[in-house]
Amino acid sequence: MTIKARIALTGRPGVGKTMLIERLVAELGPAVGGMLTKEIRVCGHRVGFSLHDIATGREAVLAHIHQRVGPKVGRYTVNSGSLNEVGVPAILAALEQRSIVVIDEIAPMELTSADFVGAVEKALNGATGLIISTHAHTEHALAHRARQELELFRVKLSNRDALPDKLLSRFRGTAQ
Repeated sequence: MTIKARIALTGRPGVGKTMLIERLVAELGPAVGGMLTKEIRVCGHRVGFSLHDIATGREAVLAHIHQRVGPKVGRYTVNSGSLNEVGVPAILAALEQRSIVVIDEIAPMELTSADFVGAVEKALNGATGLIISTHAHTEHALAHRARQELELFRVKLSNRDALPDKLLSRFRGTAQ
């Protein structure tokens, strides 16, 4: 049986937070739902980010350098519609149907959506099993709340390979 744990991962961009969460999702299986954010790369260059609903496999573009309509975050234009149509429903469905809710990640792009903020607040208030990642430099109150209320792990190149076993032990109720 899976023990409920509430963890937050933080770290600089590109350190492997999403990769770590994908390993946890694979190990924990169908008890997990929610959303992942992944890079879109073309010829080795990052051109955007996509959203993935863990339970359904549904995908959408979150932000892209060639998108023209929507809020700008750095060089990317955010597609808030995709976030509201894929990411938010994935979080809310996971709250109702899964033991563990994944939110990857609380960062400036995702925070452009009030619906996303509301869904994360619901998860923080109601999910007993929770995996959230936050951008290391996000100063938004929601990111601070996640870092304060959840067991916080800083993902670094030096520890990211050892973290999956340590985090899985939290969900399985074994000591590590």
